[in-house]
Amino acid sequence: MGRDWEGIEAIFNPGSVAVIGASDNPGKLGFHVMKSLIQGRYTGKIYPVNPGKDHILGIKTYPSLFQVPDTVDLSIIVLPAEQVPRILKECSEKNVKGIVLITAGFKEIEDRRGETLQIEITELASRSGMRIIGPNTFGIVNLHLPLNASFTPEFSWLEKGGISLVSQSGGMSHLMAFLSLQDGVGFSKIVGLGNRCNVDFAEMVEYLLQDDQTKVIALYMEGIDSPKKLMKVAKKGNREKPILVYKVGRSSTGDKASQFHTGSLAGKHEIYEGAFRQARILTVGSSEELLDTAKALATCPFPGGAKVAVLSGQAGPGMAACDVCEMQGLSIPPFSTETQKRVDELLPPLAIRTNPVDMGPAWYDAEAIKGIVQAVLEDKRIDAVILCLMFASANRSAVGALADLLSERRTNKPILCCFSSPPGIWEDEIKRLEGSGIPNYPTPERAAKALVNLCRLKKIRE
Repeated sequence: MGRDWEGIEAIFNPGSVAVIGASDNPGKLGFHVMKSLIQGRYTGKIYPVNPGKDHILGIKTYPSLFQVPDTVDLSIIVLPAEQVPRILKECSEKNVKGIVLITAGFKEIEDRRGETLQIEITELASRSGMRIIGPNTFGIVNLHLPLNASFTPEFSWLEKGGISLVSQSGGMSHLMAFLSLQDGVGFSKIVGLGNRCNVDFAEMVEYLLQDDQTKVIALYMEGIDSPKKLMKVAKKGNREKPILVYKVGRSSTGDKASQFHTGSLAGKHEIYEGAFRQARILTVGSSEELLDTAKALATCPFPGGAKVAVLSGQAGPGMAACDVCEMQGLSIPPFSTETQKRVDELLPPLAIRTNPVDMGPAWYDAEAIKGIVQAVLEDKRIDAVILCLMFASANRSAVGALADLLSERRTNKPILCCFSSPPGIWEDEIKRLEGSGIPNYPTPERAAKALVNLCRLKKIRE
């Protein structure tokens, strides 16, 4: 990346980090930032800055940034707001390119002094060429470096993957990060934009579109000051890399609250909806849907069309998946004559044999289940497959057999699963499936909705 990205590159891939306001007191954010860097296994140089300490968490500490003997790529600042302009001047003199400004007390507060301070630091950054994430942010995470430059050490537990999440809300970032631990979602980067001093959605999307470690860009948005800039960047670049957004503020109360939370310019939701469509950005309606859809986009190919096969170990979950698909524009068509014949031969009597198929009567016969799935995958009438199986003692070995088949599959059709068991029973098989590009979801409705969104985004992009 060129000189324009020097500051943002220093934020995500620094060779050295200074923590200004580092602390050994667990009641201070500076302590948790230090802990995040250490527990996150950051391998670059860490320079705690605190004039009252010689060492913090076993690391040599410096009284000021000027006394750090080496260059500093990234400064994480956790000092009171009124001290920030002075510290930024020191960062500029030290030639620091990237800043994560965790400190709150700027334009998000109902006080003119906060807005004045934010204008001052924005002008300082503009003159020096520094890039600032924040203020009023939890920080950033780059799972690939690895780097946990946040006040939450537990972000280091997250799995590495291809989804980059850019959020205005620290709380929503934490919610989606920890949901991801339950749902097997892997992240590349997580960014808390906060008040967006001089890095807004447009800058982050433009950077991530060029980032080889990011496959999907997921946005949580309350409001935006330069919507045209974002739409222009997205429309130019998202044919190669999907972008999806969960925009809150649809109610009048939510709209008003978003303006105070991070100093956002909110606005009528319908205007955003239209702009997102024109920019080929997919909109979703919840934090779960944002994660579910991003997971599908990071692993699945786009379907060739909207014809879906639903195969279920029990009839009920299959019907639930069918409802979501059909109510949102997908079809559940009959199989070809050849496929139907193969399914009939493999299923015992009294089963639901047509699409959606109830595979329950074949529970004890793993080879029959594999044969049914293979036959449907080979059917040219079918564009995508949803597989549902709820655990029962009689079908304990079924997911292992399916994992064997599907991890070696030769098909470009998306396959989405809902395999559900008590903790510790199918975890290895599900990890094997997800490692081979087949996402698993906790409910059939969520699997079906993720497939619906794959089809929606394909249509938007076309």
